[in-house]
Amino acid sequence: MAETVVLDPVDLHLLRLLQNDARTTYRDLAAQVGVAPSTCLDRVTRLRRSGVILGHKLRLDPAKLGRGLQALLSVQVRPHRRELVGPFVERIRALPEALTVFHLTGPDDYLVHVAVADMADLQRLVLDEFTARREVARVETRLIFQQWDCGPLLPPETRTG
Repeated sequence: MAETVVLDPVDLHLLRLLQNDARTTYRDLAAQVGVAPSTCLDRVTRLRRSGVILGHKLRLDPAKLGRGLQALLSVQVRPHRRELVGPFVERIRALPEALTVFHLTGPDDYLVHVAVADMADLQRLVLDEFTARREVARVETRLIFQQWDCGPLLPPETRTG
């Protein structure tokens, strides 16, 4: 299990602000948090080094890239053994349609978030890239009507008394 990093109120405020806009300058962050820009830089550097901040990603709109249909694919792999899991996950991660892959407990082994052009493209993906694989026992498809971002992600509050 990953080691928990102790965060104070200044760290938490910085994380909230950066999750809302990762391009905020250190000068603006410092002004909003009420610390010197050098302190802000030191804090963010420490958060990066400790692994709290994992990086920065550019978010794209799949629909504007010709992938207007999104779905969640529940995949059952049989037999569910280590020598099959690695190659299966690497193949799925290499697909241009795959956005996220989750390894799960329960009746399904994987949940794969995909973005495709249309229903025909989704059908092609499921038949050619999933069910055609020998180790895939079952695929269940759920279309995504709408999606909302949540957050910001912060550690659980410490409860007292």
